[in-house]
Amino acid sequence: MALDKATVARIATLARIKVPESEQAHLADELSQILSWIEQLNEVDTSGVEPMSGGAALTLPMREDVVSDGNCRDKILANAPATAHGFFVVPKVVE
Repeated sequence: MALDKATVARIATLARIKVPESEQAHLADELSQILSWIEQLNEVDTSGVEPMSGGAALTLPMREDVVSDGNCRDKILANAPATAHGFFVVPKVVE
């Protein structure tokens, strides 16, 4: 599929890209080469090929979905600057 300068100008207008008229002929040649390469890809027979979502069929290990508190409150509170009754102590921000 060959593109001309008018088509390149129309595409540039639709894409809101300013393309100088001196570059439109060169850009038309490049876009034509890209489109011809895509046409070559369309000729490949892919009727027996299943679509892929990635390069390898991987399944991630699953764990049981159980709610827990982590059971390490004392370790977490050891990092706090101030604690009281098993909770963080924070300064009052609202009067």
